[in-house]
Amino acid sequence: MSRAFNFSPGPATLPEPVLRQAQAEMLEWNGVGASIVEVSHRGPEFIEVARQAEADLRTLMSIPDDYAVLFLQGGATAQQALMALNFAAPGQTVDYVVTGHWGKTAIKQARPYVDVNIAADSEAGGFRDIPARDDWRLSKDAAYVHYTANETIHGVEFRDIPQVDNAPLFADFSSSIAAEPLDVSRFGMIYAGAQKNLGPVGVTVVIVRRDLFERAGQPRADIFNYQSHANGDSMLNTPPTWNWYLAGLMFKWMLAEGGVTEFARRNARKAALLYDTIDGSGGFYRNEVAHAARSRMNVPFFLRDAALDAAFLKEAGTAGLISLKGHRVLGGMRASIYNAMPEEGVQALASFMRDFQSRYG
Repeated sequence: MSRAFNFSPGPATLPEPVLRQAQAEMLEWNGVGASIVEVSHRGPEFIEVARQAEADLRTLMSIPDDYAVLFLQGGATAQQALMALNFAAPGQTVDYVVTGHWGKTAIKQARPYVDVNIAADSEAGGFRDIPARDDWRLSKDAAYVHYTANETIHGVEFRDIPQVDNAPLFADFSSSIAAEPLDVSRFGMIYAGAQKNLGPVGVTVVIVRRDLFERAGQPRADIFNYQSHANGDSMLNTPPTWNWYLAGLMFKWMLAEGGVTEFARRNARKAALLYDTIDGSGGFYRNEVAHAARSRMNVPFFLRDAALDAAFLKEAGTAGLISLKGHRVLGGMRASIYNAMPEEGVQALASFMRDFQSRYG
């Protein structure tokens, strides 16, 4: 069997050692005579898996003790509605900074419950840059300020944590979590679907400063209450045990590889190689994002002649480079180079791109 280099934006590539461990443990796990997907989430065996996963994630991301860590379902999209229900009063103003498709999605989920103030929006420029902080129009009494740390489709990333003074900062880190060291204490809430940088689809990490649980929020069922999930150790209902277990294996692998400091170095090298290949192509390839806002995780690019797109994708697949087709919103190509993408994969892509240009340029 020969595994391709998978540049999918999510569900994304996972490390081979993690997949092989999961494969080896699939039929019979940890001496219990059953698979991990068959044991009770209430039993001591799985409770230990959950406890260790949380401990490893806290170590990996240096999460302070005054933050709760939840492993939930519903993806990032569900959290975008739940944060409004939990942390804003009915009709209260919340501030949103929009730098791409997923920022717009976050607003859509919140609008039924709050008064959305779009503090800054880069759509007029095609979502190719981040609005200057001095131009943000923040509310004086907002329940929170929300932004998307990395836009998976448009390839725009905040390289610094924005400074906000009047409200807690909430952020969607689905596509850049644990890609480098992060000062969690600067945030009220961080959330991320695991399926890009932290593990498989089906489990979502939510990190919440505990004092925010004191807010009354809005009328909601208990299953939509973050405090209840925290009190129940993320087992208020049956959790996605397989996904949680696999994410735990990913955390251990990342720690063994050197943690977020090491992955920051790797991610910087991968991104630099790919952008250098694009910028050095004389216009055969182009990336339209402002240099200071270019994502390290998702690199959209276009061929000078769109008529070559089909040939590029077909030949890339033959070369073992898959899932490079751009999102339908933008077209073109997109290479997602998350934590689990090895540097060899990006080197192979860059080599293919240069070869393709030499034959079609």
